[in-house]
Amino acid sequence: MSTAVPGRPAGLPGERDTGAAVAAIEPSRPALPRGLGRSAGRIAALTVCQAALMVGLGLLITGPARTLWPLTAEDRVNESFVRLRTGTLTTLSSIASEAGNTLTVIAVTLVSCLCLLLVPRLPRWRQAAFLALAVSLQSLVFLVITVAVDRHRPHVHRLDGSLPTSSYTSGHTGAATALYGGLAVLALSRLRGPWRAVVGCLLCALPLLVAVARLYRGMHHPTDVVGGLVNGSLSLLIVGRALLMDGRVTARLAAPVPAPAHATGRPERTPGHTAVILNPTVTGRTDRDALRRVLEHHGHYAPVFMETTADDPGGGQAAGAARDGAALVVVCGGDGTVRAAADALAGSDVPLALVPCGTGNLLARNLGLPLAPADALDAALRGTPHRVDLGHIEGDGLRPTHFAAMSGAGLDAAMVQRANANDRTKSLLGWPAYAIAVLQVLRTPRTALSVRLDGAPVLRRTARMVLVGNIGTVQGGLTLLPSAEPDDGRLDLLILDPRGIGGWLAALRTLLRPGTTASPPPSAPTAGERQDDAGHEGGAPVEFFTFRRAEITFDAPQPRELDGDPVTAGRRLTAEVRPGALTMLLPTREK
Repeated sequence: MSTAVPGRPAGLPGERDTGAAVAAIEPSRPALPRGLGRSAGRIAALTVCQAALMVGLGLLITGPARTLWPLTAEDRVNESFVRLRTGTLTTLSSIASEAGNTLTVIAVTLVSCLCLLLVPRLPRWRQAAFLALAVSLQSLVFLVITVAVDRHRPHVHRLDGSLPTSSYTSGHTGAATALYGGLAVLALSRLRGPWRAVVGCLLCALPLLVAVARLYRGMHHPTDVVGGLVNGSLSLLIVGRALLMDGRVTARLAAPVPAPAHATGRPERTPGHTAVILNPTVTGRTDRDALRRVLEHHGHYAPVFMETTADDPGGGQAAGAARDGAALVVVCGGDGTVRAAADALAGSDVPLALVPCGTGNLLARNLGLPLAPADALDAALRGTPHRVDLGHIEGDGLRPTHFAAMSGAGLDAAMVQRANANDRTKSLLGWPAYAIAVLQVLRTPRTALSVRLDGAPVLRRTARMVLVGNIGTVQGGLTLLPSAEPDDGRLDLLILDPRGIGGWLAALRTLLRPGTTASPPPSAPTAGERQDDAGHEGGAPVEFFTFRRAEITFDAPQPRELDGDPVTAGRRLTAEVRPGALTMLLPTREK
């Protein structure tokens, strides 16, 4: 089943054009990015709503509702805590209150974020951003509340000094909820074993202890600490939803399809016979043990683990597993490892489960898989088989092969080469190493090229980068190919040719905002269409096309890459879609 795209001919993914040699070429329509830009906008909008809600509740508490129960009983609650005071309890309340102190919260947040970035083999940028942003937004909303709502502190003896700010809401409680609640979310998502529940419960208990301590010390009314708990929880919910859930860039997949019937001569596959291909440079013993536990939990006992090598990055292992009758091939590595395994399994009925362990993990991100290895495997095994397209590519000095995510030439390939040249930086920073690399190669010269799409007339262009993709979103959530879908029976093409600062700004605006693209150019440039001194046609700084077969010829050799791995430079690339060539286990997505 193929996802329909406006402007594309309807049909099955595997259908072929017949009749005239010249097929219609239709530019794809850009869309809002499905990653960083959308997440930032959603966080901002919901935070404004959060502030409005909390201010509204505060004005209600200090206004029309102040004479109603249970607000009329709040003073008695504060007085009851005063009567309970003892030396020991006062000391304990001071310790608990310090856990929500501004300096404590800042220090714990900074240390936690640094640990997330520096301790793991691959930095947890998304998790660190989640924690830091949740704490920061809670504080921002708290400041707005204190300005908008004026409430006196309880009329009891207070054990702490306080700034002349409103009693509503409790800043200590809100900050503790955002910080320790965020740490609890990360602990529950990362830890395994009996300590998982213990650590999670202890972290969740800390904001409650801070809230009780603030009541005991006479600093807040009960509704103030409840407001702090709500404020911190809303910040966690908003940021977590955007960065840990909606923040995963996802592609729309067609309905799952059953695996095809066994072909004659293929070995019969026994349920549970599982092969695990892993890249040892990005997976350790801990990862291997965690994957084994997940597999056994789903009934895949005694999996066979096979490591990739420099000479064989995964294709030989996948082909051997298929020959030996494996019912499932699990691939643990980056996009390069996945590409090699997918190339070997193309056209077979052996399902592939993807476990992202690399730096970019573009295919996993676009398919909606969690980025934690064990979580990704668990989600895949709970899912259903889907048929996913592959791109088939060849060129001068490049043997015919498949790619699963993207292939490019020019600026994109130069960036990959620069990032891969410094393994230490790439290992330390993760995908931001690509952002650094692209700044270093921005002056990559443009080149002239010819493009023939689906047998249509040749297009002449100049470009700094040409990108062919089966998926659309890259690192950082930037959508480069807005209409790309992994199961629509098409590939997408981006031609990037900005000129000067104005051209780069226009290109960035096109990639980040919806808009119209240039129509497919005719055989000769029309009035108003850009043309350089050499007579090459020029469209907008960014152009999008969809196709089934593309023949690209550069006037000069260009650096090239396949799924994030550099390959030999050359002048020719021929890319063709292989509809539904790969069967993958993917999480079931709601319609």
